[in-house]
Formats: sequence, C-alpha cells, structure tokens
Amino acid sequence: MGFPVLSLHVGGPIAWTDSEVVDPEKLKIIAFFVDGPAIHNDPEAGDILETRDVREFSNMGMIVDSIETFVNEGDVIKLDKILKLNFSLIGLKVETKKGSKLGKIIDYIVDTDTFTVHQLIVKRPVVKAIIDPELTIPRKEILEVNDYKIIVKDEEDKIRKRATKDDFVPNFVNPFREPDFSANRIEKQKE
Repeated sequence: MGFPVLSLHVGGPIAWTDSEVVDPEKLKIIAFFVDGPAIHNDPEAGDILETRDVREFSNMGMIVDSIETFVNEGDVIKLDKILKLNFSLIGLKVETKKGSKLGKIIDYIVDTDTFTVHQLIVKRPVVKAIIDPELTIPRKEILEVNDYKIIVKDEEDKIRKRATKDDFVPNFVNPFREPDFSANRIEKQKE
C-alpha cells in the first residue's frame, strides 16, 4: 500500500496507508489501516481511515478533511464486525464451480471512486503457469466468497458465451469495406 493521506487542514501528508479492510460480502474496501508521525503524536487520533471519509483519491494520495476523521477499533460497530473476520483477498485460492483449481490471488483492481473490487489477478499453479502465468478474473465471474477460497464460473461457461458471440452476423453493410468481386456476386448483379 503506502499511499499518502493528505489533510485539507494541514495541507500535506498526515499518514500513509498500511493495509486495507475488505468487506467479503460486498467485495469492497471499507477502510484502511494508517500509520504515520501525526498519529503517534496525537493520542486521540485513530489508526483506521474509513473510505467514506476520503474526499478524493488522486495520484498525490487520499485527501481527507483532517486527522479527526480517523477512528479506532470499537468506534464503529459495522467496521468492528468486519475487522473480526480478519479477511484478506491476497493469498485466497480461486476455484471453478466444478472444483478446478485456478490459482491464488496476488493482486486486485479497485475502482477508486467506489473502492469496489472489479478484477482479481490470480497467479496460476506451476503446470498451468507455463501457458498463462497470470489470470484476470472480472467481478461478474465470481459466484461465492468464503474464508478459504473464491469460487468462479466454470471455463466451459466462458467458452459457450464466446461461441454465441462468434455466431453474430451484422445486419448492415460496412461502406468502408472493400467490395466482394467473387463470381457468385457478379452473376447475381447481372440478373
């Protein structure tokens, strides 16, 4: 992690993100553990930043109103319930619905506006890594999340979907396409 947390009151960094708190039910980052000198110097400062208190996320870091937006464990009941789960996406196994092992999560892609997880980056097992070392799984493919693994749709379902897309025939003529001068077409034009 290590993103700077900037305060509007101070006009600069007050902390850095340490790790994230993910809600497994919604696959959404709901908070960040933060650390920094401002937190250690202020005995009333908390060490958790809820994502709802982030005003903006940019290449400079996360912008918040002040250090007073940080909370401690025990301050927010809903946050405490999720903290007790001690859930982390990194390292979770990924399997298909039929039980085929796809690998382990090494990273994920998040929408910075909503902090929702949109894609999982999966490191493949040694045998499958020869062909494809990493696999990207979109959120819509996820069926179930539990303490030990994430279950996704079967690969056969993806193949069926691709096959139906390939059967698509457009109902228009592309004016930029070169004309077809085959013998069949020339005979049809003469008639």
